[in-house]
Amino acid sequence: MRRLQVEFDGSVEFTYVMAGIRELPPGPEEALDWLEAAAASGMPVDVRGWLAGGVRTSYPACMAAKAAAEQGDPGRYLRALREGFALRRARLDHAEAFESVARSLGGLDLSRFRVDLGSNAVMEAFGADLERARSVDVAHHSEARGRVKLPSIEFVGADGVLHGVYGPAAWEAYRDAALAAGATPSGSSAPSITDALRRFGTMATAEVSALCDLPGPRAPAELWRLVSEWQVTCERTLGGELWALA
Repeated sequence: MRRLQVEFDGSVEFTYVMAGIRELPPGPEEALDWLEAAAASGMPVDVRGWLAGGVRTSYPACMAAKAAAEQGDPGRYLRALREGFALRRARLDHAEAFESVARSLGGLDLSRFRVDLGSNAVMEAFGADLERARSVDVAHHSEARGRVKLPSIEFVGADGVLHGVYGPAAWEAYRDAALAAGATPSGSSAPSITDALRRFGTMATAEVSALCDLPGPRAPAELWRLVSEWQVTCERTLGGELWALA
C-alpha cells in the first residue's frame, strides 16, 4: 500500500473499505494465521495476545476506522489499529481502547470521534462497506467468509473499468492493475529512509526494504547505522523491529 502511494504519488486516491470478520477463529488458530502471514511478508507479529484469547470480532475496530474517516483520511488511524492487533497485544474491541489509540496517535478531534463512534451514520457506513465486500464477484470470495478475500484492492480509472487484485499477491500484480486503470508513475527515485519515516511514521524492516529499494541486508544495516547516529529509533517486538524517526 505504501509503495503504491509513493510510486503513484498524486495519481491515485485511496478509499478504505472495511470488510470485517464477524467472528474470529479461536486464539491458537488465529495466532497460526498471523504467523503464516508474517512468514510470507516479513512483517513483525506478536501472537501472545491471540494465544491468551484475543478479541473475537473485528467489527468494532472496523467501525472505529469508519469513525476516524469522518474526519478525513483514516489511513494513519487504521495503521495504528493494525499495529495494535499485530504486535502490541492490544484488546481492540471497545470504545475506550479505540479512543486511547486516537489520543496517542493525535490529529483527531476526540470529542467528535467519541460521538461518531456510536453514531448511526458510522454504523450505516460500515454496513455499506460490508455490502460492497459481499457484492464482489463470487469468484473472488473467501469460501469461509462469504465475502471478498482479504486483502483486496480495486482500481477504477476515468473509463470506469475496474481492475482488481483479490487476495494476497505479489507487488507486480498491484502495480500492473494500477497502470491498467490509467495511474501514472511519479518517476521519482526511491525515498531515503528518513523521508519515508517522516511521511509514514512507523515502518517495519520489510517495508523499508521495499519502499526505499534496500534489498537483503542493506535495509537493516542502514537502519542500524541511522540508529547509531540518533536519527532513527528502534522498537523491538517479539517478531521483529519497528522503526521511527528519533
